[in-house]
Amino acid sequence: METDGPDVVFSAKELELRLLGPMKLMRRGVAVPLPPSRKVRALLAYLALTPGSVPRERLCHLLWQVPSDPRGELRWSLSKIRLLMDTDGRKRVITANDRISLDLEDCDIDARHIQAARRRGIGNLDLEALRPIAGRCGGDLLEGVEIDNSPAFEHWLTSVRSEFRLYALEIAAEIGKKTPVGGEDGLPAARQWLDLAPLDADANLRFLAELSRRRMGDACNRHLDAAARLFADEGEDFAPIREAWERLRPLPRQPAVVVVSDGVGRPSEPIHVTVARRASIAVMPFRELVAGGAGRNDLGSAVAHDVISKLARLRSLFVIARGSVFAIAGEGLELPEIGRRLGVDYVATGFLEQHELGIAVNVEVAEAATAHIVWTERLEARAAEHFAVVDEISNSIVSSIAAEIENEERNRAILKPPDSLDAWEAYHRGLWHMFRFTAEENERAAEFFRLSTRLDPTFSRAHAGLSFTHWQRAFQRWGDRDGETRDALKAAGQSLLVDDQNPAAHWSMGRALWLTGDHDQAVRALEHSVLLSPNFALGHYALSFVHAQSGDPAAAITASDYSRLLSPYDPLLFGMLGTRAIALIRLGAFEEAADWAIKAAARPNAHVHILAIAAHCLALAGRLSEARSYAARIRLQKPDYRTDNFLDAFHFTPDVIARYRQVAALIGLAT
Repeated sequence: METDGPDVVFSAKELELRLLGPMKLMRRGVAVPLPPSRKVRALLAYLALTPGSVPRERLCHLLWQVPSDPRGELRWSLSKIRLLMDTDGRKRVITANDRISLDLEDCDIDARHIQAARRRGIGNLDLEALRPIAGRCGGDLLEGVEIDNSPAFEHWLTSVRSEFRLYALEIAAEIGKKTPVGGEDGLPAARQWLDLAPLDADANLRFLAELSRRRMGDACNRHLDAAARLFADEGEDFAPIREAWERLRPLPRQPAVVVVSDGVGRPSEPIHVTVARRASIAVMPFRELVAGGAGRNDLGSAVAHDVISKLARLRSLFVIARGSVFAIAGEGLELPEIGRRLGVDYVATGFLEQHELGIAVNVEVAEAATAHIVWTERLEARAAEHFAVVDEISNSIVSSIAAEIENEERNRAILKPPDSLDAWEAYHRGLWHMFRFTAEENERAAEFFRLSTRLDPTFSRAHAGLSFTHWQRAFQRWGDRDGETRDALKAAGQSLLVDDQNPAAHWSMGRALWLTGDHDQAVRALEHSVLLSPNFALGHYALSFVHAQSGDPAAAITASDYSRLLSPYDPLLFGMLGTRAIALIRLGAFEEAADWAIKAAARPNAHVHILAIAAHCLALAGRLSEARSYAARIRLQKPDYRTDNFLDAFHFTPDVIARYRQVAALIGLAT
């Protein structure tokens, strides 16, 4: 029996389906051989994990893009699943209204148990409840069910695998935290947590505590040395872990030195592992302005800590850890000395003032070496709750810092000879060209993104940038749409492969999936991008873009507003404004839509589709004279452009398409 409370009890069911690790099916405790066809197994797993019913067309697109008769392939696969799942005359494969679902009553599915436990809250479960759940996390989701040449299924599998890896980590971390140090289960629990999160400071300290409790001093030293190398390889700061361990360790130890051998037993000098370069920043604690001067305060430290955490989640900059920054904060160092001590390119500093309605922060970002100010701003937040104030102000700081440093890096890269660029610089040179939004500049951008991926194949954002250039070629009809869509999916998949925790990777996959017409999977990928980093403005904009056309128009407006709040001067601001306009059209707010469309078209890099949004929105609002002026601007750019081109670019619903066609003749854009 299953329960919904914090205590979880599992018992045998008529059917048991194991999706974590190699796929298995049991009927009343007896193993049922699965068909050799990977697509049958993939279809069964997809239906078992997808709530509700799924359109046949979606399943065909998911698994059978090549065969001439995908519906026939689907019927054959469903017949195999019926043989597996139907019991005692009970039909578990349900087909109705061209949709497919599974009747899973009295079925025990390991992955669904884990999803249910997470919905209840992993932190609410005790060890007795957690351990059987952890026992079900025995492997990756659907091991051995990978399918070639099915990009939509590959993306779905990558996405759900990432989710279940996160679930397994959360469960292991909770067990590690709740298991007593030194007990029989302590070391296995700590090792399991560390295996899943080798870069987690708490996991490392928990493992060291277990070794120390067992008086394994040499093992502690070896782990510290190995972990330091791993952190260096990943560009992470290991110093806070060393500092925390020095405070906590009960055993004396000698400082570890990382050395390499010359091959004959004589060690060389200590080495520093080199990693791919990213622009780096140190966010210093903010000081509060008080009568008579300035001083450290808890709120200023909280804001700085929040900014550090959120910047790190964007994964676009190398962010110095809080422990290293705060350790030197009280020394009164000048910016160049801070840069030298911490090895950073940029330093963020600020002063904080509290008042009755909230706080105000004066923030400044400067180049560390020259003390040249890159960006400065006064930001204010008004909220009743202390936490809400910190969250609001830190969101503004994070988005501004990321945007300003990226702009600075783009400007630097454009001034350097192409043959002297490193991977980071080539990527930013690509961004500079990409944001010009012409076919020629888009091609130049793709060249620099390819250069960046050759220089550093593990640079996830460069693969995401390359995917976006293919997306542009498909969207703007600058190339073969089907071919460019495949290339956009391929590059996005590579971005996910090298870093599936990077929000830009899921953003690029979401946009590529939108090209295929897969609205639901596109939304899922984009939602994952903002889940990984709520400050990722482009993720919120892309969600607005998809919802505005065929999803939830109210959600589109909310996402558009939030993307502009996070990045008010974004190169894609015309899109953020334009998606708000087309969402308002779907809500029947024609006049308001026209005003937002005009703002979008006024942006200097707005392309022809943005002008078309303005022309059609104005026409629907009855402002025909203004609409015709935008139509004239469109014909100057592209003499052959018509409403059909506009409608072909987007995925509008039939009722909206009818509205646009209704006014096309009035403004001279009818076919």
